[in-house]
Amino acid sequence: MSFPLYAPAEEHDMLRESVRALADEKIAPHAAEADETEEFSWDVYKALVAADLHAVHVPEQYGGAGADALATVIVIEEVARACASTSLIPAVNKLGTVPLLLSASEELKSRYLAPVARGEAMFSYALSEPEAGSDAAAMKTRAVADGDEYVLNGTKMWITNAGVSEYYTVMAVTDPSAGARGISAFVVEKSDEGVSFGPKERKLGIKGSPTRQVILDNVRIPASRMIGAPGSGFKTALATLDHTRITIAAQALGIAQGALDYAIGYVKERKQFGRAIADFQGLQFMVADMAMKLEAARQLTYHAAAKSERAMHGEPQKDLTFLSSAAKCAASDAAMEITTDAVQLLGGYGYTKDFPVERMMRDAKITQIYEGTNQIQRMVMARQLLK
Repeated sequence: MSFPLYAPAEEHDMLRESVRALADEKIAPHAAEADETEEFSWDVYKALVAADLHAVHVPEQYGGAGADALATVIVIEEVARACASTSLIPAVNKLGTVPLLLSASEELKSRYLAPVARGEAMFSYALSEPEAGSDAAAMKTRAVADGDEYVLNGTKMWITNAGVSEYYTVMAVTDPSAGARGISAFVVEKSDEGVSFGPKERKLGIKGSPTRQVILDNVRIPASRMIGAPGSGFKTALATLDHTRITIAAQALGIAQGALDYAIGYVKERKQFGRAIADFQGLQFMVADMAMKLEAARQLTYHAAAKSERAMHGEPQKDLTFLSSAAKCAASDAAMEITTDAVQLLGGYGYTKDFPVERMMRDAKITQIYEGTNQIQRMVMARQLLK
């Protein structure tokens, strides 16, 4: 009997080649500068939009490329191989819009997904708060009904691409007596009166992507901008993360691949004791372990992406929550180990900004923290196994 190869389709391989070519030409040359200046690169954004790689997941009916979850992973992975900050453009556009894809009215989807697909707007996701990080249900941001409008007050924290995104999925408490079931989701626009942003956080890595507070001061929006039913916001938030943790795994894979590729090139060229250091078995074992961890994480991530794609098309996937947490956790832990080893393989040079691996090591760290810390991922996995 013929057995289909457990592998991405030919279209996925062709997509990888085209994204890698674009990343090598248009993104990688600006990665060190973005890290140094801590500025969002609009030129790189325009290059992604021109190639239709800024929000590939948006369905065709809203003007998007209609890429499946695995294709989206490959895009993020290949962009992250060149620049982790830039990979947050396709990743966070997905994070901000999945709540709409899962729960919003057709009117809301058409209105907000089309500009994202055209590259006219980016979409960020506002869940965390200063006192509600891992315990997101403890949020204080309030949305109070006033006729056919809601008035929002509160502060959201750690918001990726805040200030450069036009649109924000904001979780807010509509019924304080109902706990997590009293949280609703809304679309807030940057131009809404009362929306402002805190100063840019000064971060260890992903410096080319601004992270800021989103401050809501009596922001009045139409009730039609609620995503889904009142009180369904937290459920939507958790369902969203089941899909988007996989994009963080993809980002981690890309960072790790970039570091591994650079380190392999280096050890083949660098000579000590009269021969290339790649000839030394101790270093060969390090390179082998790095590649093995990376490939294991990649296969887990692609498997999770396939489950995500089926779930988005309405096929229940009872192990999606476990697999997305496992992929994010495994890939980010691997990325931290691989980038740290890449620095080691370059020796003193690895520790300098003249070489990219120290940046990759700093960028890798956040993948263990955001979209749910890896400690939270382990709790999520254990709950799935023990329920």
